[in-house]
Amino acid sequence: MRLGEIYDYLDALSPFATQASWDNSGLLIGSKDDVVERIYLSLDIDTLLLEEVVEHSLIITHHPLIFSGIKKLDFAKYPACLIQKMIQKNISLISMHTNFDLSHLNAYVASKLGFKVIKCEGFVIYCEVNLPFDDLALHVKTVFNLEYLHVAKANSWIKTCAITTGSGGDLISQIDADCFLSGDFKYHQALEAKENKLSLIDIGHFESERYFPECLALYLKKIPLQAIMSNSKNPFEYR
Repeated sequence: MRLGEIYDYLDALSPFATQASWDNSGLLIGSKDDVVERIYLSLDIDTLLLEEVVEHSLIITHHPLIFSGIKKLDFAKYPACLIQKMIQKNISLISMHTNFDLSHLNAYVASKLGFKVIKCEGFVIYCEVNLPFDDLALHVKTVFNLEYLHVAKANSWIKTCAITTGSGGDLISQIDADCFLSGDFKYHQALEAKENKLSLIDIGHFESERYFPECLALYLKKIPLQAIMSNSKNPFEYR
């Protein structure tokens, strides 16, 4: 199957034009004339993943491997070392980042938690919860299978919560809810949130976005190629 056909299908599913201005989603490696024999879905690309991927494949990731301008390619260092391997194996790359957050992933994560989405404002969705904060935190911990959970408790009762997968700390000042679920919250962001009566539950960057392959796979059944969910590994370990 031609790469261009797959790209057009993905663009119709989750338009690349809707990505954030700082993002770099789209076709990053390869040509639309390339013939693709297999598709791999992953949050990121790492060395272990590339060892699994066969030649003439397409990898669709959530996070773009190339985020900003590359001034040199040092094949001994990331990301050039991965780009070299991909070119050698004729592997193409499409990334669906903030455009897919907007169209699918945020809502999919809410559905995993069993929450009803009541509105969407940009890259933030709002859900009706109606739970004590402690019960909500335990529910999130259980569903996401998290051993540890960072929280900032400002309210005992949570009527509505906001969700942004990945890293949403910079959006705290815009949140109009009782609780905000996202990842990578910083110390001063937690102080700001508590003072503004906004509870925080850090659901982790990797942990909240690892559902990308599972979610996208639901929409690739119409493509006559095998789609393999082969997620990258969390670079962090918890001890």
